[in-house]
Amino acid sequence: MTYVLPLWSHPALPVVGQTETFPIRRVHCVAKNYGDHIREMGGDPQKIKPKFFSKSAHAVVAGSDAVTISYPRATSDLHFEVELVVALGEDAKIFGYGVGIDFTKRDLQAVAKETGMPWDTSKNFSGAAAVSQITPIEQTGELMTGSIQLSVNGVLKQDGDLAQMIYNVKEVMDHLNGYDELLPGDIIFTGTPAGVGAVQKGDVMDCSIAGLPDFKVTLS
Repeated sequence: MTYVLPLWSHPALPVVGQTETFPIRRVHCVAKNYGDHIREMGGDPQKIKPKFFSKSAHAVVAGSDAVTISYPRATSDLHFEVELVVALGEDAKIFGYGVGIDFTKRDLQAVAKETGMPWDTSKNFSGAAAVSQITPIEQTGELMTGSIQLSVNGVLKQDGDLAQMIYNVKEVMDHLNGYDELLPGDIIFTGTPAGVGAVQKGDVMDCSIAGLPDFKVTLS
């Protein structure tokens, strides 16, 4: 088969200890999954049912322990959200875990909320998802508890625990599978703890999740 355009490379993530990479099929994201973050955004955790949105696989910027992302167009209020990323392997079972930042154009999102329009332009753009290397579950065990943190220029901004998730990883997967069959190559952003905020060009974000290699993201 031939194409009228040269084919672009398929998005993929490095895997700890392997030369083979993890191909990304789809990117699923949980909108709100930590009580403190829901409260800081003006919501009530008691009334939250899992809600999801998606990003293009080509929105992902992948790296082993560090990546650099260009500050995106059409925003002056770019926010970070550190998250546990779950990578699904054969039979859509957990292959491994990574560290991710879900970037949001908060000014565009606010307008979308006010006007009842989709969030797509605020959540799905080049560089909207930074993801570290994937550590296979055989090396980590099932991640259900443990520290999740993000610092900006050395100042701690987000400091939570995976145990604070309203819906744990299995429950998130069950809910997603109810909407559409989960498939090998899918990755899931599982929500962010409190402390999200804006970043500017030149800022450096250091992320850590207990049991996984640290991850650094720089805005250029």
